[in-house]
Amino acid sequence: MKRLVSLLVLIIFIISACTPKISGTPQPTQLDATEPLPTPQINITHAPDAKQEAADFLEDWRLEDFESMYNRLSTLSRDAISLEDFTKRYQNAMSAMTLNEMTYQITSSLTNPKNAQVGYSVDFKTALVDTITRNMVMNLTLENNLWKVQWEDSMILPELKGGNTLSMDITAPARGNIYDVDGSALVAQSDVVALGITPGQIGEGQDGTLISYLSRLTGLNSDYIFSLYENAGPDWYIPIGETAKTNVDRYYDALVALGGLNMNYYTSRYYFDGGGAAHITGYVQSIFPEELDEYKRNGYRGDEKVGRTGLEAWGEEALIGKKGASLYVVKPDGTVETRIGTADSKPSQSIYTTIERDFQSQVEKAMEGFRGAAVVMEMDTGRILALASTPTFDPNLFDPLNVNYSYMLGDMLNTTDNRLLNRATQSAYPLGSVFKIITMAAALETGVFSKESSYYCDSSFTDLSGITLYDWTYEKELPPSGQLTLPEGLMRSCNPWFWHIGLTLWDVNLPNAVSDMARGFGLGEPTGIDQLPEVSGSIPNPQNQGDAVQLAIGQGAMLVTPLQVVTFVAAVGNGGTLYQPQLVEQIAPPEGDPTFIFEPIVKGKLPVSAENLKIIQDAMYSVTNSSRGTARSPMLGLQVPVYGKTGTAQNEPLDPHAWFAGYTKMGNANRPDIAIVVLAENSGDGSAISAPIFRRIVELYYFGQPQRLYPWESSYYVTRTPTPSITDTPEAEQPTATPEG
Repeated sequence: MKRLVSLLVLIIFIISACTPKISGTPQPTQLDATEPLPTPQINITHAPDAKQEAADFLEDWRLEDFESMYNRLSTLSRDAISLEDFTKRYQNAMSAMTLNEMTYQITSSLTNPKNAQVGYSVDFKTALVDTITRNMVMNLTLENNLWKVQWEDSMILPELKGGNTLSMDITAPARGNIYDVDGSALVAQSDVVALGITPGQIGEGQDGTLISYLSRLTGLNSDYIFSLYENAGPDWYIPIGETAKTNVDRYYDALVALGGLNMNYYTSRYYFDGGGAAHITGYVQSIFPEELDEYKRNGYRGDEKVGRTGLEAWGEEALIGKKGASLYVVKPDGTVETRIGTADSKPSQSIYTTIERDFQSQVEKAMEGFRGAAVVMEMDTGRILALASTPTFDPNLFDPLNVNYSYMLGDMLNTTDNRLLNRATQSAYPLGSVFKIITMAAALETGVFSKESSYYCDSSFTDLSGITLYDWTYEKELPPSGQLTLPEGLMRSCNPWFWHIGLTLWDVNLPNAVSDMARGFGLGEPTGIDQLPEVSGSIPNPQNQGDAVQLAIGQGAMLVTPLQVVTFVAAVGNGGTLYQPQLVEQIAPPEGDPTFIFEPIVKGKLPVSAENLKIIQDAMYSVTNSSRGTARSPMLGLQVPVYGKTGTAQNEPLDPHAWFAGYTKMGNANRPDIAIVVLAENSGDGSAISAPIFRRIVELYYFGQPQRLYPWESSYYVTRTPTPSITDTPEAEQPTATPEG
């Protein structure tokens, strides 16, 4: 006890010795009451959001931004796979499953200081099998205060863990056919014969007989066939064309006996009649390497032929049907682990067009030798009964199985003809005097002019200050047309009358009356035909008096397509209804009900009163029937009532474009009335060139054969005088603004 007390005393002594001495009472520090206290500095380190990083990774996947995805991987993950292999892994899986769209949803998240786990759901919407849904987990690790994805194969699909891959087994139905309105094949799988000549092997004196057979088999003109080998060497192979094997079988023995004919057989998708209606049907081609991934993603195997133009392209979905498919998971050793998706195939459908095969062929033949277009439309429905763009092309030449492919395709594509251009819908031209129909409508509807309005049609027009314009009668050294009423002005196609209208409407502060009327007739915008590509043309508002007088006669900067013209002419003929032109009568599977049936589609009404429309119709009748009408001579003796308008559209420095547009009034329920437009590029006067072609098309439609020779023929389809020269035409031709006659 004594020891404890002694120890305590010692401790107290030591503490006392260490305590400093305090001399006086310390004074507190005095602060300035006006001086603010310093702001506390607080540094907060935010924890990164793992859930947002996972969402960003999935969004990059949806956008197929694989490089951004790769940059979000952890260091260990990037060390394990290159960007190239990472990208291929995703692309191959997405291509194999025919992925159309990927959507995702974050379902859960769990975050720790150094790692995180995010749950997510992914829906894969594919072209072939049902939607594939998977719930997966994404692991993330913190690197430099950023969340990084710990990537593995199973993040694409759980089934791909361990290097597994996807494989889609696809079964495709045969491609559907394309028929005319009566069920005659335009395009179908067929046994075909490619025909060619070796001139030196033709039997003595057998050229004429061989050419006659070849013309019958291919539909080519005999003179044209002879021209192909006229200057060829005796051992040359001269490609001619193709025909169905059944046609060759009919004449086989006779053909072999003639000598010199090469017949190469193949089975493929065949365009009958040497590709009649080529600009309507279009053509198919193999899938190009640069397109392969896109097509595979849309459910193609990659070895199919696909539609490139025309109905082949427009109707691709119907023509290919629905492919059957099974999606498999394949192990690295090539064995199948499981099937994760399946779909049954459905038959392809065939397209039945509104055209008549024989009539279409005849219309093309009627345009032979000219560059241009002819369109025939059923006046009261909008059905296209024929659409010819010349020169045409042979879709069979795009087929590598055709031995003539290597000889003729390059020539067909590289000529200055631009044969693949559909001049009826894809090329726009000045309309010339056919446009006077619209100017007359504007003159009447504004009330500035009437049926009784009269004007002296001289050979020249001097109402524009400092400018003299000349009528077509001046150029042809004919006397002026004289005093004319407005309908007579259309009958005579008097340029000064319509220049006068354009200038007068400008001067009375109605500068856009004609251009607005043209737009009311459907010009300056697409016709709405779904099955073919088309350009809009152009209907500008006049900017000055010169523009106004040029537009009034269909010149200046205005441009139209032949399809637009036949559409508004049909509306004039049927009482004012603008129908949308259509080329498809129905789409149907081999068995079952059609999935599409033609119905007329009304686009609108002409902005013209019934009274004024009747005045225009009567004037168009006088064009073809009056002794002074510009188309009286070419229509003389025609046993079908026709209404029309000639046009000669200046296109300097080249020759004018020849136009004729009109309609019939036969009233035959079994052969409905039609509207027709004919354009012959750079061929001269509409009355001399296009009006006779119009007449022939009318004869072919109602009587099945021509009844009157062209002025340039010595016999039907045999040219007596040289065909008008053909010149290049751009897709949207800009004319020189010169007066038209």
